[in-house]
Amino acid sequence: MSESGSVDIYTDGACSGNPGPGGWGALIQTGEARIELHGGEAHTTNNRMELTAVIRALESLAERSTVEVYTDSQYVQKGITEWLPNWKRRGWKTADKQPVKNAELWQQLEARANGQTSQAVRALIALRPQHARVLEDGIEYEIPVAAVQPG
Repeated sequence: MSESGSVDIYTDGACSGNPGPGGWGALIQTGEARIELHGGEAHTTNNRMELTAVIRALESLAERSTVEVYTDSQYVQKGITEWLPNWKRRGWKTADKQPVKNAELWQQLEARANGQTSQAVRALIALRPQHARVLEDGIEYEIPVAAVQPG
């Protein structure tokens, strides 16, 4: 895939209990090719699994691409599109001066996102609400969330 290649990534995370055992999944689509990724952790939170799904999907891309990420997580969506610049400006503190939860994952996500797109197309990383089930051409695809079965 060239630098101008387009990639759609659908992600989801889940957790049984919060915290508790959890899993994440990602469906990566480039043209006709589809790749599924999934994983889990024995003790985690739902938000960590949502973030991990996006990070692992971006890590899997071998070349620079224009990426669209679809997520049902408002935490991920608002974090990358609204909160991240303010957290960085405040030294990874929230508006009430508390440490940002999952800061190490947010930093990984930002690094991966910047590694896949140039500053000029960074706005194309549009995280939009989307359920784990993806309906395309009349076929429903279930993102393989290894939900509550870490491994």
